[in-house]
Amino acid sequence: MQTTILVVIFGAIVIASLLAAPRRASVEGFFSGKSESGAAPGLWVLVLSQVTTWIFARSLMNAAILGYYYGIAGTLAYAVYYGSFLTGGYIVGHLRAQGAGSMQEWLGVRFGAVGQGAYNLVVGLRLLSEVFANLLVVGLIFDALAGGNGTVAILIVSVLGLAYSAWGGLSAALRTDVVQMLLFLLALILAFGALIMTPGFSWSAVLTAPGASGAYNGWILLAVAALQVFSYPAHDPVMMDRGFLADTETTRRSFLHAFWISMLCILAFGFFGIQASLVGAPYEGQLIGTWAGMFPSWVFVLLVISLLVSAMSTLDSALASSARLAVEELGLATRSLLGGRVVMVVVMGLGAALTLWGNATLFDAVAVSGTASMFLAPVLLVGLVGDRDIPLWSYLVAFAAAVGGAFAYFAREWQGVAAWLPEGHKYEQLLVICLVVLSIGFAAVLAGARKG
Repeated sequence: MQTTILVVIFGAIVIASLLAAPRRASVEGFFSGKSESGAAPGLWVLVLSQVTTWIFARSLMNAAILGYYYGIAGTLAYAVYYGSFLTGGYIVGHLRAQGAGSMQEWLGVRFGAVGQGAYNLVVGLRLLSEVFANLLVVGLIFDALAGGNGTVAILIVSVLGLAYSAWGGLSAALRTDVVQMLLFLLALILAFGALIMTPGFSWSAVLTAPGASGAYNGWILLAVAALQVFSYPAHDPVMMDRGFLADTETTRRSFLHAFWISMLCILAFGFFGIQASLVGAPYEGQLIGTWAGMFPSWVFVLLVISLLVSAMSTLDSALASSARLAVEELGLATRSLLGGRVVMVVVMGLGAALTLWGNATLFDAVAVSGTASMFLAPVLLVGLVGDRDIPLWSYLVAFAAAVGGAFAYFAREWQGVAAWLPEGHKYEQLLVICLVVLSIGFAAVLAGARKG
C-alpha cells in the first residue's frame, strides 16, 4: 500500500515538473537559464534553486546516517558543508569583481588550457557522482519498499528526469526547482512536526546525543568539513553556474538566504537519524527500513517523498551543468539544443550504469570529491583573494596532491595504499589526508607566488 501511494504521489510530482518546464526551448534558456523573454532569474527563483539542488537525496541520507551513528556531532559535521553557500558566494563575488564569467574563465587566464583541464576533470567527476548518488538513493528506497525493484525504479526515474531536463536545460531546471523545493519544504515541515510531537521526543536528548557509535568520529568529520568548506563549492558547477545568472546584488543575497534555509533543512533531517539512535532502532536499509518501523505510515511516506523530490531536483540541475560544461567549456558538442541533449543522455546513462557497481556508502562520494577539490583552496586564497601570480607548476603540484589524496581515501583498503596511511578509523585517515593535501598545496603555491 505504501509503495502504491508513493508511486502515485511521485508520478504527480513528475507531472507537475513537466508542467512547470518552459513551453518553448531556446539555446540561451538551455545553457544560460534565461526566461522566454530573455530575463535573468529573480532572487527567490535563485534561492529555491540553490537550496533544492544542494539538498539532494544523498545529502539528506548522509545527514541522517551520520546523525544515527555519531549523534548531533555527525549531523553538524554534514551541516558544515552548507557553509559552502557563504564561501561560494565569497568566491563568486571575487570572480565577478575581476571580470570573470566562470571559474573556468578565471583559471584559463591564470593557468591556460592545462589549468582549465585539471579543474574540468574534477568538475566532471563531481557531476557524475551527483547523478550516480541520487539515482542510488532512489534504488535503495525501492529496494527497501518493493523487494529488490530498485534497478527498475532507477531506470524509470532516469528516463523521467531526462525527459524534462533535456527539453529546457537550465531554464527548465530553474523553474522546476521552485515547484520541487516548495513540495519538499511542505513534506519536511509536516514530517518534522510529527517527529517533535512524538511521545518521548526530547530536544535536549537530540542536541546532546552521542549516536549509536559515539560522537568522536562525528567531531573528526566536522574538522574534515571545516578544512574542505572553502574549496568544496568552487568545484561544484551547479552552485558556480548559479553565481553568474543574475546581477551581483541579487546573487549575493541568494547565497546568503540559501545558506540559512539549507542549513536548517539538513539539521532537521538529521534529527530523524539521531532519534532512531536514541530509541535504539536497528539500522536497516540505509535507515529507510528503520524509519518504516519507527513512524506512522503517513510520516514515513513524507520522508520518502522528501528524498525522491530532492533526487529529481538535483538530477535536472546536474544534467544542465553537464551540458554547459561539455558544450561551452570543453567544446565537445555544438552549442545547440541537440548538442546539449546528447550530453545529458550520455551523463544520465553513465550515472545509471554506475549504480550497478554496488557501492552504497553514500558519504564516500562526498569525501572523495571534497578531497579532490582541495587544490583550489590555496589557489583561490592566494591567487584570487590575495591577487598574487601563481606559476603553473605550483598549481599542478597542489592539484596532484589533492587528486592523490582523493585516490588514497578511495583506495584506502588496498594493501599498497593502506601501508602509507595511519592506523585508525577511516575518518581519522581522511582528516590526515586532508591536512597533508592542504600542507603540500599551500607550500607549493606560497613558494611560487609573486606579487601581480
